[in-house]
Amino acid sequence: MLFTEDHESFRRTVRGVLAREVDPHVERWEAEGRFPAHQVFAALGAAGLLGLEYDPAYGGQGAEHSYTVVLGEELGRIGCGGVPMAISVQTDMATPALHRFGSHELKTRYLAPALRGAMVASIAVTEPDAGSDVAGIRTRAVRDGDTWVISGTKLYITNGTQADWLCLLARTSEEGGYRGMSQIVFPTDTPGFSVGRTLSKLGNRSSDTAELWFREARVPVANTIGEIGRGFQQQMAQFQNERMIATYVAVGAMTGAIERTVAYLRERRAFGAPVLANQYVQFRLAELSAKVDLLRHYAYACAEAYQRGEDTTRFATIAKLEAGRLQRELADWCLQFHGGAGYMEETWVSRYFRDGRLLSIGGGADEVMLRTLVRLDGLEP
Repeated sequence: MLFTEDHESFRRTVRGVLAREVDPHVERWEAEGRFPAHQVFAALGAAGLLGLEYDPAYGGQGAEHSYTVVLGEELGRIGCGGVPMAISVQTDMATPALHRFGSHELKTRYLAPALRGAMVASIAVTEPDAGSDVAGIRTRAVRDGDTWVISGTKLYITNGTQADWLCLLARTSEEGGYRGMSQIVFPTDTPGFSVGRTLSKLGNRSSDTAELWFREARVPVANTIGEIGRGFQQQMAQFQNERMIATYVAVGAMTGAIERTVAYLRERRAFGAPVLANQYVQFRLAELSAKVDLLRHYAYACAEAYQRGEDTTRFATIAKLEAGRLQRELADWCLQFHGGAGYMEETWVSRYFRDGRLLSIGGGADEVMLRTLVRLDGLEP
């Protein structure tokens, strides 16, 4: 992938915005278990960072996907995983389907404010008994004239306590499995909706995660995104955006983690010399750096294919699988090389160790990625 001076200028802009609006506050937000999404998103929206590839008619920038790659890498360099996760939900998980399939009215009312940062969006798919098994969701939307009557529960929802609207996947017919689902824009000020509880997590603590309840909540059928009954297929397409941005963020995070670890090992002395003077440490870091570079360029190949309009399902599946595995490996070694200091809550590497673990679970667990590859590669009996 060729990055021009425009890309590098954009990278500097992103890094500057994040340095002002996010980095100084990470420690406090982590301690509080929540960051002020409306405040941060408004700043990001003003800088044009929330709708890079979207139609300028709705406040997007109309840019190539390569700029999303840059944004993801810079988000990964933030000193925590929670805020990048929440921003990625806004840019690449809750809004792509609305932009692709939504009506002009829906995009004007919900997408445009989300791109300005005036509204916080969230993606509501996972349920207590249906995580990676999307076909198993039970939340129902029953049609009553021109209204959907929605009942059910969603779980592990990022931005769930602060969202103004949800990209909700619900069952809209009696057909089982992947059939008969629809995506619906669900405003969270709708009567019958409530946040059941805010969840306490191992990592990504500055990102609020919630259980959501729907009790005969009514929204217009006109809030349906795209075609009724095609929600599963639309959500599968949206998952590819999620997996791509997750990989770009992970590449940025891993690059930053290696840089910070090397800087620490240059200063940290043991047995009369810097720890980095040990050849074993050098070799292990070189191996990890090489693996990150391989993943980076695989992600770039995926991005180029996406820009050409190709189906990137296989690319995104492999990238997300390998990113999750490599991040776990790299975080473990970075913590090991920090020794006892790395095990302390006060050091960045302990947070990175905790935050990075989610990538092999969220957006489709490793096992689901492997099952997808089995199907794509014709390896089923």
